[in-house]
This record gives sequence, structure tokens and C-alpha cells, in this order.
Amino acid sequence: MKAKAFDIRLFKRILKYTKPYKTVFYGVIAAAILLAVFASLRPFLLKQTIDHYIKPHDQNGLLFYITLMGIVLLLEGIFQFFFVFWANLLGQNIIKDIRTKLFKHMLSFRMKYFDNAPVGQLVTRSVSDIEQIARIFSQGLFMIISDLLKMLACLIIMFYMNWKLTWIVIAAMPILVYITRIFQRKMQVAFEEVRNQVANLNTFVQERVTGMKIVQLFNREEIEHEKFKEINQKHNVAWIKTILYNSIFFPIADIISSLTLGFVVLYGGFHILDGDKFTTFGDLFSYTMFIGMLFNPLRQIADKFNEMQMGMIAANRVFDILDTQEDVQQTGTIKAKHFAGNISFKDVRFSYIKDEEVLKGISLEVKSGETIAIVGSTGAGKSTIINLLNRFYEIDSGTIAIDNQNINDFTLSSLRTQIAVVLQDVFLFADTIYNNITLNNDAISREQVIAAAKKIGVHDFIMNLPKGYDYNVKERGVMLSSGQRQLIAFLRAYVSNPSILILDEATSSIDTYSEELIQRATETITKDRTSIVIAHRLATIVNADKIIVMHKGQIVESGTHHELVNKADGYYKNLYDSQFSEAI
Repeated sequence: MKAKAFDIRLFKRILKYTKPYKTVFYGVIAAAILLAVFASLRPFLLKQTIDHYIKPHDQNGLLFYITLMGIVLLLEGIFQFFFVFWANLLGQNIIKDIRTKLFKHMLSFRMKYFDNAPVGQLVTRSVSDIEQIARIFSQGLFMIISDLLKMLACLIIMFYMNWKLTWIVIAAMPILVYITRIFQRKMQVAFEEVRNQVANLNTFVQERVTGMKIVQLFNREEIEHEKFKEINQKHNVAWIKTILYNSIFFPIADIISSLTLGFVVLYGGFHILDGDKFTTFGDLFSYTMFIGMLFNPLRQIADKFNEMQMGMIAANRVFDILDTQEDVQQTGTIKAKHFAGNISFKDVRFSYIKDEEVLKGISLEVKSGETIAIVGSTGAGKSTIINLLNRFYEIDSGTIAIDNQNINDFTLSSLRTQIAVVLQDVFLFADTIYNNITLNNDAISREQVIAAAKKIGVHDFIMNLPKGYDYNVKERGVMLSSGQRQLIAFLRAYVSNPSILILDEATSSIDTYSEELIQRATETITKDRTSIVIAHRLATIVNADKIIVMHKGQIVESGTHHELVNKADGYYKNLYDSQFSEAI
């Protein structure tokens, strides 16, 4: 959605975030008013000094007014400090609240949302776009208010001093306002393009850095470099447009300001030479200051309005995410404390993309304490079953129940607490092994982790690493092998003491040594616990209580390994013969 030149509804929505900080908000307004008063007093005091004390050679009066101007200048500096500090403080507090709200909102999204949303774009929205919102207050709104108040105060004093000279100044102001408006419109379009290109650049860089191994393995460095140059060039062009508009506008504004000053000096000078007492030397001196105080804010208001507009555009993007209703429906009220582990799928249908069913009326039963294996070719729907059980996605129709209770009736957090999943692609955070195991859950002590590690046979492997459980595995666990990451994932699942365990291709792509450890760990953590295994390794399939064979979103066979392998021309037998016979 494209932002308007000034979207009042959007602006009101942003202002709602100032409510917890009303004291600071009104403090900034008060400081802006006092700044306007003290700033406009300086030229007036200069006029009085020149006309009434310098010209008549009144030394005592001159000293008094110089002291008075010093006091006014000091007060202006003090309130300038409070104005800038409070405006920035308010902006930072507001974006802190918005960023927290945005992150919490994204945590509730269904996996479907993240399937379609580029990670780099979400990072841009959460970091740089939100940071830009702060500039609405630090560089935009309050600066504009302060400048307008200063201009109003100056005009009042100027009319009081010399209304003839003031009309000359006012006559030039509409020209500058008109040029400023054109500049603002051009800059709005340019800044929106800049934000788009920043998001594209962040998305591209994030994806290539994450997938650097693939880039280098397939020798795509030059290709990706050229693509980056193209995206970077578009980003560069977008910024150059803003530079061009600034380069045109500010010299024109300076010329108008200088011409206005020239007319004031010319007109006032002739009147002084003609002996007109209404115009004085003090007027000319003070008007040189007044014109700068009127025209500089007027031309800078365009720049500050653009800062505000960039913040509005950024806020519009952030609110688009906040308004996205992709969260998992949390209508359940039952808090799952512990499951016996009876799982039931009844005529479950599901599609990631509308009208393209991945599961076509799946029905299956898993009894408490059973270990079942799900096998099938890629795309058969094996992992989808796991995703639906955890409610990462919502089913199209049918029911999924645990212990005869629809999973939608459970609170989402308690449901997922009772289900542990070990994935093939283990994700580890850039943190210690201990924190990656507990995921910073204070309820799990180090003693519990060590005891669990010893029980499943991974304690020695961890202690052989530098710093043991305090070893930092770096981003995505790059300091560990794939097998070691799998062992950490097994331990992570085990210490959570789940009612139901899911192993999704968790024993693939590992070395022989790690396989032996994982096999031992598998036997330990699946004992007396309902377990679902997306099968890959032969030993896991053979030992399962029941094997479910899937093909194109349907269950085509089920039974024990012995039953299925002896079924002539069966799906499992063909799959077994083609994929597993060499492993025996």
C-alpha cells in the first residue's frame, strides 16, 4: 500500500504510542514554545540596543542589554538541550515499544507466512524501518512545530517593529512555499523508492550470505556479483535522485532569501536616507536576522517534512505486518500437562496452496507408547503430518486429536511443550551448547542437562569440546559437524521431557560414529514414549511398532516391517528394495 503525501489516520495511529510518555511529549511542546519566544527576542533586543544605546552612546544601557541578550541566549541553549533530548528520548521509547510488539506479533505467525515472506525484508522492517519511525519525532514533527512557532513569534515581533519591511518579507514567502511543496512531493516519491531498494538489497545480501556455501560450491561468485551490482545500482540511482532534488532546491531557496534581504535593505536604506523615522538602523540589523530565522526554517521544513514522510512510509510498512492476521488461532483453553500419547488423524485434508492438496483424507491411529515410522518418496506428505500435529499450519478439514481431545482445544504453548521435534536440518543459535540445549529455559538446570547427556551417551562428546557445555557453536552451529548438531538436537528434545517425540529425518546425513551415538540416543529417548519417526535409516524402520507408507498425500500401506516387506509388489517392498537393500 502506497503512503499518501500525509496520511492523517496513519499519523494518529503513530501518536497513540506517545500515550505512555505524555510527560515527555508535553515537555517537548513546552520547550518548543519557549524556544520560539527566546529565539525571536534576540533580534528585537539587538534593535533596541542599536537604536537606543549604541547610537546615543549610552554605555550603561548598552551593558545592560548585552547582559540581557546573554541571559536570553543562555536560556535558549538550555531549552534547546531539553527540546532535542526529550524529542529523541520520546522517539526511541516509541520504537522500543513498536519493535517489541512487532517481534511478538511475528512470533505468533503461522509457518505459511514465513514460507512467503523474504527474511531480509522482515529484518529491514524490524530494524531500519522502525528506526526511521523515531525520526518522525526527533527530526520531523517536533522540529516542524518548533520552526513554525519561531516563525510565528518572529512575524508578530516584525509587524510590531516595522510593518512595511515585514510585508516585503511576507511577499517573498509564498514563492518559497510553492517551491518547497514541489520539492517535498518529488522527495516523497524518491524516498519511497529508496526504502524499496533498501529492502531489496537487504533481502539479496541476507540470502547470499546465508547460502554462501552453495554460491561457492557451484562457482556462482561472478554471477551473484553481477546481480548484486545491478541491485546496488538501483539503490544508488534512488539515492542520487534525492541528492539531485536537494541540489536544485537549496540554492534556489538561498537565492530567494538573499533577494528578499536585498530588497529589505534597499527599501529600508532609502527610507533612512530620506529621513523616515519609522525605519531605523536597528530595523535593518534585526531584519537580517529575522529573514534568516524565517526563511531557513521554511526551506528546512521541506527537509524535515521528508524525514517525517520517510518515517510515515516506514511506519506504514511496519503496520502492514502488525495488521497481518497470519497468527495461529489460539482459541484453545485446555492446558496440556501430560499426554498419554494416543494420536488420531481422521480424514485430514490440507493444502499449502489453495486447491493443491498435499494430504488427501489421511486417517491414522497411534497408540500410547508406540513408535511408528512414516516412509514415502519426497513430497508424499510425511513432514506435513508433523507440521499439522504441532499446529504450524491449520488443516483444511478433518480432525487431529491427542488422547481423544481435538488439538485445537489445547492452548498452543502447552501443546507444543508436550511435543518435541528433532529435525534433519538442526538449527543452532550463536550461543553456548548449554543454552542451545535449554533454549534459555530457567526450569532446566545444568545438572539435569549433564545427567540427560550421560544417559543418552553424548556427555563425553560435549566435554571433549573446548569449554564443554559453554562452547560457543557460532551462527547456525557452524563449529560442529552435522552429526554433532544432531546429537545436540536429541539432547534438547530429551531434556524437555516431552509426551510425544518426533524425529523428522533426524538420522540422515551423518557419519558412522555419530550414527552409533544417535542410534543409542534414539533408543533411550523413544523408550516408553509415543514416537513418530520420518524414516530414513533402515534400523529405525525395522524396529518400529508400525510402518505407515505414504504416496502422493495418501496412506497406501501400513503394518510392521515383516508384514510389509513380504507383501508382493507393495509400495514399501519396492521402496525397501530400491533404497534400503544395499544398506543390509
